[in-house]
Amino acid sequence: MNVTISSGLLRRLVAEAGASPNAEVCGLLFGSAAQIEAAETCPNVAANPARAFEIDPAALFVAHRRARGGGAAVIGHYHSHPSGLPVPSPRDAAQAMGDGAVWVILGGGVARAWRSVEVGAFVEEAIEVVE
Repeated sequence: MNVTISSGLLRRLVAEAGASPNAEVCGLLFGSAAQIEAAETCPNVAANPARAFEIDPAALFVAHRRARGGGAAVIGHYHSHPSGLPVPSPRDAAQAMGDGAVWVILGGGVARAWRSVEVGAFVEEAIEVVE
């Protein structure tokens, strides 16, 4: 399966990650299973943001409340690996719920998309960039 994202949104996410070389950036993705329509930067509240990410629970709560009220569906999240590759780490795999969520991981100036297909496992999704 592919996941579609606009070139502008993808550039924004890659730039956000590049501007934070010492800490992982993170945020929520909105849209449908096959299309990322929007992204919202969230505070990284991890104890060690240089090596991990944790989306602020308050931001998650607000986004899910908005979605229940008719807003855009939360389809996953993004985060960066400032000193690594854009592939799931063992820590990422430990957090994968098998719920079909899209994970966009940014590193080395590129983005790759992954889908959580079962607890602890991902499959890579091709990113289709549109104007």
